[in-house]
Amino acid sequence: MIRRVLQSIRRQEESHESASLLIVGLGNVGSKYAGTRHNLGFEVIDELAKRSHAGAPRNRFDARIHETNFGGTRVVLAAPTTMMNNSGFAVAQLIRWYKLPPEKLLVIYDELDIPFGKMRLRPSGGAGGHNGIKSIIEQLGTADFPRVRVGVGRPTSGSTIGFLLSRFSTEERGYLPEIVSLAADAAECWVESGIDEAMNRFNTRSVAVEASRTST
Repeated sequence: MIRRVLQSIRRQEESHESASLLIVGLGNVGSKYAGTRHNLGFEVIDELAKRSHAGAPRNRFDARIHETNFGGTRVVLAAPTTMMNNSGFAVAQLIRWYKLPPEKLLVIYDELDIPFGKMRLRPSGGAGGHNGIKSIIEQLGTADFPRVRVGVGRPTSGSTIGFLLSRFSTEERGYLPEIVSLAADAAECWVESGIDEAMNRFNTRSVAVEASRTST
């Protein structure tokens, strides 16, 4: 029994010591929020886990995590289970456990101020009204971490909160696999080449969404 416990502790220590990068996708847990605009970060994490053949996730540090590899680089993929507004508590735990500086963290999340089908990468910046990012900045004590902002656009009427917590329309869902794939490509580029190269390659790219599409 003692031997098994020691082996488990050793495996955990080796795992967190060898992790090089942390990618976090933001969202809300529970079937009530599945498929909503505010959970776009979760969908990108799922795509990255699938691509890297990460296997089943573990629940640790108030997050659903995968420890995986991209091109020989050890990467932790995480989806906080704290609910969006408290995402920073999970991210701070992960940063401490894996002993990573903020610049080794990439956060992927939905962005109202970017049109649907487009995305922008940034090396740092403020919360811009996004409560998940606000929580991360508060808990880390810095805004100097890279992020992928995936556009969902703004509604033409009604509240932004209701819009974010609503599900994508049938038309939007048709574009979503390509959008999620493009965001995952950008995250992989960050892993391989860093934020500057990822910005150069992906800030000019977008998914061709029909002009007739309108936010509701």
